[in-house]
Amino acid sequence: MRIQLSEHHSVVLYRKTSAGQESAFVLEDDVFSAIALQHKKPLWKEVFPYKISPGKTEESYALQADYYVGLDWLVEGKKFVHVQPKVNAKLLELFRAGLDKEAEDNQEKAAEEEAKAKKELESANNGEETLQVNYLRMLLDIYTSNITNQQIGQLVKIDWDASPIKIEQKDDQLTPFLVVQFLRLLQSIVRKGLKKSYYKVQENLNNRVKGKILVGKHIKQNVFKNRMTNTWCEYQMFGEDHLENRFLKKVFSFCTSYIQNNTFLQEDIKDKTTHIINYCRPAFEHIGDEIKETSLRNMKPNPFFKEYTEAVQLGNYILRKFAYNISSTSADVVETPPFWIDMPRLFELYVYRKLLDANENDTGKILYQFGTYGNYLDLLIKNGEDSIIVDAKYKLHYQNSHIHQDIRQVAGYARLKKVREKLAIPPDDDRNIACLIIFPTLSDQFPDLSLASIKSKIHDKSGSSPFEIKAYHKVYKLGIPLPVI
Repeated sequence: MRIQLSEHHSVVLYRKTSAGQESAFVLEDDVFSAIALQHKKPLWKEVFPYKISPGKTEESYALQADYYVGLDWLVEGKKFVHVQPKVNAKLLELFRAGLDKEAEDNQEKAAEEEAKAKKELESANNGEETLQVNYLRMLLDIYTSNITNQQIGQLVKIDWDASPIKIEQKDDQLTPFLVVQFLRLLQSIVRKGLKKSYYKVQENLNNRVKGKILVGKHIKQNVFKNRMTNTWCEYQMFGEDHLENRFLKKVFSFCTSYIQNNTFLQEDIKDKTTHIINYCRPAFEHIGDEIKETSLRNMKPNPFFKEYTEAVQLGNYILRKFAYNISSTSADVVETPPFWIDMPRLFELYVYRKLLDANENDTGKILYQFGTYGNYLDLLIKNGEDSIIVDAKYKLHYQNSHIHQDIRQVAGYARLKKVREKLAIPPDDDRNIACLIIFPTLSDQFPDLSLASIKSKIHDKSGSSPFEIKAYHKVYKLGIPLPVI
């Protein structure tokens, strides 16, 4: 049923013959024939989560995962692709080594080195050199910072129209991702204070009338039962017990049940989410949870409470994921819609968050996603003569030509006039702006990301700086450790 891959890992799918053996990569004839080469619906900006193309023989297909983790049907109802957040230590080492090398003028020599690297990767993929990326910790780090929801954007794409896929709860990556996102948003809402609004209340009042009389209900509950002093009324109140807060409380109860019953969450993630739950619980003590989901369709967003719009959207995702049944939160086998998590964007935000942490007094100098003429820089550090263009590269594969393309891309950003104007560089000043490529590593030591430390690394005049890419002028590299399990 499942074809399991890690990020940027490729396999060959074969048609099963009479002599073929059982394997995830050997498909039954009906499944193999049903594979469609045309791509499904694209993700962000026409990006596809994986690639499938004709193999070297007529009885094979080449399947390659990209930089997205999640799962989707290869053949609906029969076979699905599951890409896990695992990185290969050898891949990261080869990319780092590729940044260290001088540009090769000899194309034959460069091709030989690349072929050698691919052989090493094949043997590494067959071995046990992969580690699972702790993407939930990255997500928690991002949501604990001052990064706005608009900057975070859409990190996950869910196809609710497709048939759900049955998997074991320990392999479920979507639910914890949504739950962590929702709890962080809820914590932000509680910290600011729950929104107050007008809401309708129905009550059987004694010896008085308030609002409008519910004639039908009054006759059934009072007149027919000879309660002549009571009147069923509906009136409006102003407070926190309105539809949106009731909905958030209902989703909150689902998330709480999921965290308490899930035995596969890492201890640090469970501790942090439990802390958030304990922080949010008192705010909802006096709020009911009886609500019809259809009543939220006409909700109008309030610019003073922007988090509510996204929290309601995530809440709907979570309730649909659990099929509106709270007992599903403890099931061993779960159904999940096809989904993909944008790991490159998650890494960009993780780098941004670490830079903000290291420069608490200079956060205004760090600009995220500065855009000009359709080009969006990952990060722009506006620091006078020490300004830097930063490009976060979530690279999990080695290809010599692509490394040089990445370097030329970030160098091209430095020549955009809008960028130079933003950095207040005069038109007659021909100096080059320093460029920094940040890539993932599996090191145990986290580098100092303060602007003063980065400046000292860039202006190292010894000629032996490990951060300099020697084949290029004023282009530097810096590795940031990924949190792994």
